[in-house]
Amino acid sequence: MKQKKEGIAISRIVTCVLLLAVLIYLAGAAWMSLQEPFSTFLSYTWAVDDTAECTGYLVREETVLAGSGGIVDLLPDEGEKVARGETVALVYQSEAGFGRRQTLQALALEREQLQYALQHLEGGGDTAQLSRQVIEAIVDLRASVSAGNLHALEEQTMSLRSLVYRRELTYEDTDAAASLAASIQELDRQIAALRSQAAQDTAAVTAQVSGVFSGEADGYEELLTPDMLEDLTPAGLRAVDLQRPQAPAGAIGKLVTGNRWYFVCMTPQDTAARLTEGRSVTVRFSTDWSGEVDMTVERISDNENGQVLTVFSSDRYLSNTTLLRRQTVELVFGTQTGIRVPKAAIRVDVQTQTDPDTGRETQVNVTGVYALVGSQAEFKPVKVLEQGEDYCLVEGIPSQRTSEAKKTLRAGDEIIVAAEELFDGKVVR
Repeated sequence: MKQKKEGIAISRIVTCVLLLAVLIYLAGAAWMSLQEPFSTFLSYTWAVDDTAECTGYLVREETVLAGSGGIVDLLPDEGEKVARGETVALVYQSEAGFGRRQTLQALALEREQLQYALQHLEGGGDTAQLSRQVIEAIVDLRASVSAGNLHALEEQTMSLRSLVYRRELTYEDTDAAASLAASIQELDRQIAALRSQAAQDTAAVTAQVSGVFSGEADGYEELLTPDMLEDLTPAGLRAVDLQRPQAPAGAIGKLVTGNRWYFVCMTPQDTAARLTEGRSVTVRFSTDWSGEVDMTVERISDNENGQVLTVFSSDRYLSNTTLLRRQTVELVFGTQTGIRVPKAAIRVDVQTQTDPDTGRETQVNVTGVYALVGSQAEFKPVKVLEQGEDYCLVEGIPSQRTSEAKKTLRAGDEIIVAAEELFDGKVVR
């Protein structure tokens, strides 16, 4: 009993010692923070774009596609190129017609798979071998899906279905080729019958001209055209802003028939003064589509009450921008690269400079930052390139003296943000 009480006492003493050690550590850390009354910031390379924001409209040569009502099934993908005479949509007069279309697609896929199996039937009819091939095909298919490699997915799927058909027919029928041919003939009969029925209540919409397909018509197709941009004024564009156009009745989409598209917008006079007709500028889209496009400045109108109408054009990314109309973009005039430091770290130091010719000494103000080098504060002159709300973009000014070359500010230097009575060479740590 006495030994048990002694064990409890020892355990309590050890716990108290550990608690005391933790308290001493925390107190020491707090004391050290008070003895080091400054904060630092690790500088890094940063880029600031010189941009101007404007809002305008995308303008294209567009032809509206119309249907006769009912259920519309669009065939091309958004932004897909279609040829003249190509079917771009099927219009069904009833739900039954639309369901028939889905049945036709399923039967066509099944026929394609049976035809594939028939073509590869000569590979042998050994059931054990076919079983191994089925397992290998399943493993390969799963590996491709897991790895995100979808390039051969269709071929792998067809191969697996073919092996399954061949294995099943090997078990059930000695004349597998004849069975496959008979199944294909039956599918052909069903497909022909459904197509005959579809001709009664299904209408096809074909492209009268070649172009890029879009499944959305918004009414701006006639309101804004490329030909109008030659004479459009700032007042005319403001009038467009007041309108709320609607898609034409029966519209099921449109075709973009021109290779070049345009962006027309209003810009302040000082922004337009930075643009030159015939030259290019980077236009950054970020609302409904993210991308940067180098566009040619086609036209800069006369000034109207401090506003100028500006027209840009491009023949790139047409398929990516078919759904865009009214957009707010940034005109990127250039990019400034430097070292980012906190604004609070910028200091002005008074230094004495000696004229090498006359030997006369003068006092000059030098802008710079203090960097922590070892245990000392070292003043490094900088040139301020840009200023933000809480930061400055700077570049280090190289010293003319070889012995002071290391004093040039570089990305990665530890900058002292807040401290009192700093001077070059002061021991701060």
